[in-house]
Amino acid sequence: MDIKSLQMFQHLANSLHFAQTAEAFHVSPSTLSRTIQRQEESLGTSLLHRDNRTVALTEAGEQFKHYVDQQLEQWQLLKLTLNQKQAELKGKLHIYCSVTAAYSHLPPLLDRFRQQHPLVEIMLTTGDASDALEQVQQQAVDFAIAARPDRLAGRFHFHHLAQIPLVVIAPTIACSVQQMLQQPALNWSQIPIILPEHGPARSRFESWYRKKQQGKPNIYATVSGHEALVSMVALGCGVGITPEVVVDNSPVKDRVQYLPKAGAIEPFELGVCCLTQRRQQPLIKAFFDAIS
Repeated sequence: MDIKSLQMFQHLANSLHFAQTAEAFHVSPSTLSRTIQRQEESLGTSLLHRDNRTVALTEAGEQFKHYVDQQLEQWQLLKLTLNQKQAELKGKLHIYCSVTAAYSHLPPLLDRFRQQHPLVEIMLTTGDASDALEQVQQQAVDFAIAARPDRLAGRFHFHHLAQIPLVVIAPTIACSVQQMLQQPALNWSQIPIILPEHGPARSRFESWYRKKQQGKPNIYATVSGHEALVSMVALGCGVGITPEVVVDNSPVKDRVQYLPKAGAIEPFELGVCCLTQRRQQPLIKAFFDAIS
């Protein structure tokens, strides 16, 4: 039996008036009657004596009322205890992530945390995902959503969230890049490339391009942030490598296309990162406990 059903019975046992209880819980008298009937069926006995004018508790109803009073009292005590624990945790939690991560991965994490700690104030900074670890190291933020580097220093604590596929994208508009991509044999040394300035995606590109064995890449531009990279590709400036989730959440996703025959690219691991030495600080510990 759920808490609301118990509360309805408790109110009815005190009021002995179906209409009053139904009104108090914003249900119809027939709905209330069905709730009581389900309780009686579950217990295998009648809880009420009813006629056209009066309602009275049976002996079983009196016993059940005593049980319900105890259960609802324990429920209220539990809620009070949990609320008191939540109220003890206050302050500001500073988070860094990319714009895309703020859409794709942060909301469910914060939902879980804020249900448990509603008085903590969330401070969010967005920027280039490749700057996330630096933001954490400089203690400009408490933690960040970041791609795990190939070599993660021991000073960082990393909590895995997801494997993020990387894709090669090209413009869909008519442009010189499109003409190059329509050639039977692609000469990657001539195709203009848009690259992130640094970070895991940049290193993944370098590894991917070496396998082409076509000389030096034709780097058209380097940009800060994958969102900007997708925009430049959409404008017809070149092709680029970017996380698939960035394309999926981009407002210009209809202006780019995947190049599935460009070759496989190693995905990277996305996670929540903080300084190991700060892992046990109350706010940071509470966040990691909530998302674990």
